[in-house]
Amino acid sequence: MHLTKKLLMLGSGELGKEVIIEAQRLGVETIAVDRYADAPAMQVAHRSYVIDMLDRAAVREIVEREKPDLIVPEIEAIATAELVKLEEEGFRVIPTARAAQLTMDREGIRRLASEKLGLPTADYRFADDFESFGQAAREMGFPCVVKPLMSSSGKGQSVCKSEDDLDRCWQIAMEGGRVQQTRVIVEQFIRFESEITLLTVRSVSGTAFCAPIGHIQQDGDYIESWQPHEMSEAQLEEAKRIAKAITDELGGAGIFGVELFLAKDRVYFSEVSPRPHDTGLVTLVSQDLSEFALHARAILGYPIPEINVVSPGASRPLKATSELKDYRIDGVEDALAVPKTQVRVFGKPVTKVGRRMAVTLTAAATVEQARVLAKEALDKLSIRGE
Repeated sequence: MHLTKKLLMLGSGELGKEVIIEAQRLGVETIAVDRYADAPAMQVAHRSYVIDMLDRAAVREIVEREKPDLIVPEIEAIATAELVKLEEEGFRVIPTARAAQLTMDREGIRRLASEKLGLPTADYRFADDFESFGQAAREMGFPCVVKPLMSSSGKGQSVCKSEDDLDRCWQIAMEGGRVQQTRVIVEQFIRFESEITLLTVRSVSGTAFCAPIGHIQQDGDYIESWQPHEMSEAQLEEAKRIAKAITDELGGAGIFGVELFLAKDRVYFSEVSPRPHDTGLVTLVSQDLSEFALHARAILGYPIPEINVVSPGASRPLKATSELKDYRIDGVEDALAVPKTQVRVFGKPVTKVGRRMAVTLTAAATVEQARVLAKEALDKLSIRGE
């Protein structure tokens, strides 16, 4: 068989793994790249490479060797300046090199959303060192939210409740960033009712939206998600307006995870990822086309006539509590005994504290039932050292 196109995935975690599987179903040759060996997507790709993805020369060398039709970033920590150059030379970056560069750090995307597009966001300040961080926190008022400019899965985020918290929050931000830098963002603490991800798809069929996904975060990382999340019609329309504005500005094709806060009287823009979103794992059981299938279709230029929720669903990630080089996940058979439940074991080579190692996915007649059953399935899983 002659494979139609070649896709180079930069970042090979569990989300990239699902995208590669979907791309292969459509006859695409796939190459997975990451900073460590045996990453989840490498286990299913046709070929793989291990490089420092912040190394511009290393990224270019792989691209020039493979000459892919599509360069698909799966994480933020990539030499995005090189992607801009490669795009100028004719390579196609998903969704665009500018989108990858802007969303690599919170400053670029926050300034774009608030200052250029005028979208409603939490008030914010930036700080370059501990002294200016303390001043920004005092100006913002306590409590406030502290985040490194670049991190993945919410790492490095904290709520600063008082002056006494400044040292602790600064250290969390410094340790949680993906790139060693001291610049942070200090945000107004919004008392929201709920937070959602509005998966937004740009394709040859236009812009489409998945049903809203509700989620709960702990220390900036998601611990539960469900779909659909109940919203008023006015909230949903405002959420779609915000999501379309930011994704139109970023351009290109593919799925975007637009994170929003829902308050009684307002919808606030929080962040956007120009790729599948971790909270969207629930779409593997709730939609006829998962976020990964939608991403693959959109970036390959295929139509997406409609997106349907086939069942309310919920997801619960299994997180490691210690570092293990040799481990096993127990209880899969018991978790699968829960009705309408699936388990995805990601196959990461080692565990790290807080690292997602698997997820339970459950469908049910209602979101409430799905959430209970997904938790029941998760409670049957455990990580054990070998």
